[in-house]
Amino acid sequence: MPIMTGQGGKEMRKTETAVNGGKKNQTWKLMKRNYCLYLFLVPAVVFIAIFCYAPMYGVLMAFQDYSPGKGIMGSPWVGMKWFRTFFDLPRFWQIVKNTLVVSLYSLVVGFPIPIVLALMINSVKSTRFKKITQTVTYMPHFISTVILVGMMSVFLSPRSGFLNHLITMLGGPGDMYYMGNASAFPHLYVWSGIWQNMGWSSIIYLAALAGVDQELHEAAMVDGAGKLKRIIHIDLPAILPTMVILLIMNAGNIMSVGYEKVYLMQNDLNLTTAEVISTYVYKIGLKQQQYSYSAAIGLFNNLINFILLVVVNKISKKVSGSSLW
Repeated sequence: MPIMTGQGGKEMRKTETAVNGGKKNQTWKLMKRNYCLYLFLVPAVVFIAIFCYAPMYGVLMAFQDYSPGKGIMGSPWVGMKWFRTFFDLPRFWQIVKNTLVVSLYSLVVGFPIPIVLALMINSVKSTRFKKITQTVTYMPHFISTVILVGMMSVFLSPRSGFLNHLITMLGGPGDMYYMGNASAFPHLYVWSGIWQNMGWSSIIYLAALAGVDQELHEAAMVDGAGKLKRIIHIDLPAILPTMVILLIMNAGNIMSVGYEKVYLMQNDLNLTTAEVISTYVYKIGLKQQQYSYSAAIGLFNNLINFILLVVVNKISKKVSGSSLW
């Protein structure tokens, strides 16, 4: 492409400057006209700045031998000491493996179920049945984690548990302590989470399905398409962007397993599969007060999540055209 020089180049630069200035003025006018809407963003921005970004300076503890008495600025620097300590931990690979098993199991099994549930509810024509189904599936979401784990302990008790009584009635051994079975822990964790959250997670897909033009279904029915074909060729493409975005966000949290439920389900018998990164950080950080060590593990965990988020987002952008940025 030839380079513009002289009078032509000056005119082009003036034109570009005028266009950019016009865009800025238009944006400013739009903001002034809708200033009320931008005011609603202020509380959210302030909250994120104070409670999310401001505490991030605490990441410096991961490179220090932190002492509460000396503070962050007065504690001595130790470099990568705490990272090496974590990597040299005899249980390092076991803890990482447990975290990945629970996370990937939850993602592979738990991600498609709300989608299937939303498609099934959307296909129901009876409004009354649809409302009842939605209410029944939404309600478990509001059960606290403590109560949920308590319910599991009662239902799976080797003496008075419903499951063991049922197995006994069918002629099998009814004295199995499932909460103390290391191999059963991932299944109990994942499927109890699916039962609790599948209804709530299906709401966003139902909202996306509500925007599907019903004329498309009517035209497909005229052409002889059955319900399954209409779901595959009309409903699924309509919610595909939503599915992709949620999949990217879930993939970015692969290494993040909430410690509350895992910690409540832990005992000496299932610790070989129940110890994950979050519970280990809780124990050494809050119980043993090794703040620098726990900060280093948390930073390592967040870096892995960030890398996964970027990689999955890039792959999604190339494959489907949908991405977070």
